[in-house]
Amino acid sequence: MTDVVDRTGGTGRTAATKAGNAAGTPPRAKALSAGSRVSGQPGARPAVDVAALGEQLLGKWADARRHARTLAANPALHKTEGLTHTDHRARTFGQLKLLVDNNAVHRAFPAELGGANDHGGNIAGFEELVTADPSLQIKAGVQWGLFGSAVMHLGTAEHHAKWLPGIMSLEIPGCFAMTETGHGSDVASIATTATYDDATEEFVIHTPFRAAWKDYIGNAAIDGLGAVVFAQLVTQGVNHGVHAFYVELRDPETKQFRPGIGGEDDGVKGGLNGIDNGRLHFSNVRIPRTNLLNRYGDVAADGTYSSPIASPGRRFFTMLGTLVQGRVSLDGAAVAASKIALAAAIRYATERRQFNASSHTEEEVLLDYQRHQRRLFTRLATTYAAGFAHEQLLQKFDDVFSGAHDTDADRQDLETLAAALKPLSTWHALDTLQECREACGGAGFLVENRFASLRADLDVYVTFEGDNTVLLQLVAKRLLADYAKEFRNVDFGVLARYVVTQATGVAIHRTGLRQVAQFVADTGSVQKAAIALRDEEGQRALLTDRVQTMVADVGAALKGANKLPVDKGAALFNQHQNELIDAAQAHAELLQWEAFTEALGEVQDPGTKVVLTWLRDLFGLSLIEKNLSWYLMNGRLSMQRARTVGDYINRLLVKIRPHALDLVDAFGYGDEHVRAAIATGAEKTRQDEARAHYRAQRASGSAPIDEKSLLARKAAGPKSRQG
Repeated sequence: MTDVVDRTGGTGRTAATKAGNAAGTPPRAKALSAGSRVSGQPGARPAVDVAALGEQLLGKWADARRHARTLAANPALHKTEGLTHTDHRARTFGQLKLLVDNNAVHRAFPAELGGANDHGGNIAGFEELVTADPSLQIKAGVQWGLFGSAVMHLGTAEHHAKWLPGIMSLEIPGCFAMTETGHGSDVASIATTATYDDATEEFVIHTPFRAAWKDYIGNAAIDGLGAVVFAQLVTQGVNHGVHAFYVELRDPETKQFRPGIGGEDDGVKGGLNGIDNGRLHFSNVRIPRTNLLNRYGDVAADGTYSSPIASPGRRFFTMLGTLVQGRVSLDGAAVAASKIALAAAIRYATERRQFNASSHTEEEVLLDYQRHQRRLFTRLATTYAAGFAHEQLLQKFDDVFSGAHDTDADRQDLETLAAALKPLSTWHALDTLQECREACGGAGFLVENRFASLRADLDVYVTFEGDNTVLLQLVAKRLLADYAKEFRNVDFGVLARYVVTQATGVAIHRTGLRQVAQFVADTGSVQKAAIALRDEEGQRALLTDRVQTMVADVGAALKGANKLPVDKGAALFNQHQNELIDAAQAHAELLQWEAFTEALGEVQDPGTKVVLTWLRDLFGLSLIEKNLSWYLMNGRLSMQRARTVGDYINRLLVKIRPHALDLVDAFGYGDEHVRAAIATGAEKTRQDEARAHYRAQRASGSAPIDEKSLLARKAAGPKSRQG
């Protein structure tokens, strides 16, 4: 085997292990794949088939991920720490050319233009670039995932032929100019206008005031030659809402702004400084009528507006829905960053020793401390859940954009799923990076170990492509709408029976009857309570019931709000906004738990299935523990049963501990991807050297006498003589 595991789980990573595989082969997969079965011997410990688990984690688009990981292993694409933001920008733009040369960015584009019409594979490969440099990933996302995709999905064949070849080759670097200083997530309210002039057959793009400037726009400060500008389309005195327009920003030769266009550099940011974010403004800039990306809305030469979608609201959401891939890719990139952090922190924790807790001569490995396991394993479980949920989101995305399943309902489901998962994974990434940083002590703060750098770069993920809180509010509104549909056309008898059922349920929960029943069942047997919680159906029932109850409570509170005057309806909604967002988050967590559970059904190796089931249980029980006050206050758990949650989590930590390295090795990231000095085996070398030194001292008899031992001997001396 390439790793030697000692009693405490420390590993010695050999040169062969460090070499790894740039395509994503787990470092220890070859060594473990042949013997990863549950032994038939009594008391035998299950083992993880790292190779098989690694394949499952790569998912449907494994080849695209392998290709991207091979590319991400290239030092030419890696972030160089310490560069000025000016130099970092120049390096990142040069790296985009390497992506073009290696066919890494064209998968989603039309086959007739050199693409592959592979939407899922495109996102799967793209999100892996975060392991090289998040600035590279996001700048590539701006160029091909936003700018290029807007032309492709909002434009028609004429636009594709005119601009996509240059966009794909990087001949036309571009911007996605949607966000404004005064309106971020509220896209429908942006103030930039595109007013049609039928005398010249041109649109006039104009920002009427400072708050209407396009802001935080990638490629705007330096590199962008073109832009897809989102503006309110006005023709014949009617505002038809937000549409997209292709605008030439700069002269390709001089790189100077075209007449009427101006801008500013956003300057140094908290992270992602390889991207030249900037501001843009337009003073009556004229563009041809045909520069309107007119797939969903067109203006004839005489100014007549037409659209295949009659409803302005539905048209707006359809146009924005075509650009959902930004949220999908951020979800996946955040999961990848969490994997990198956990791989580094867990590998280090199996080698770093601190304090003589159980021996006079040997210090303890960090990962043997319960609190350390709590810090890392709970986040490891969440990362697995988020990864499995992302694979389902990616499948849904590919189904819609490939046309396999592309109904209005499918698109709405995709929008809701992306809006639910992106907040959880991006918040989780920041939390994981911070906790891993702290778990590695001072070493974690060093830039060479990447935690601080990755956290800075991923910080903005929680607010771009949709602010996380706003996205969860969108999810909550969808949940309320689905809840309302259940009773839209029911007769009084059905509704009355529902109310009676609900009343009965409330009575049971809030009078303590359920608590008493649980207490009677659990009395004298903590083990029974733990078994009930660790049971799959028990976890599902608790997690599902919480979501359903929260949505029903808010739905009941908001009943009739649409019949109130606008101001009163808004005030009522605002009174319950916090509960709404909490319900949406609980819903998203349930989706992750369900995705993890469904993934367990695909695991063939029995040992791997046992370990992953423990990890799934850890995720589910951690969610229950986090919300234990809700379960107690709402009568879903007895005090007796609630007390067992933490104890069972602690028992799961002990079970998972021997498999921690396998679980992070299955992520498939080698040293060339993790690139943390503390995760290379250097710490084990230092610790082994220190232990060998002290062993040699003790064996030779030359070790100095410890003062405390000497004092103890002196104190015991007279007593022993008296005896």
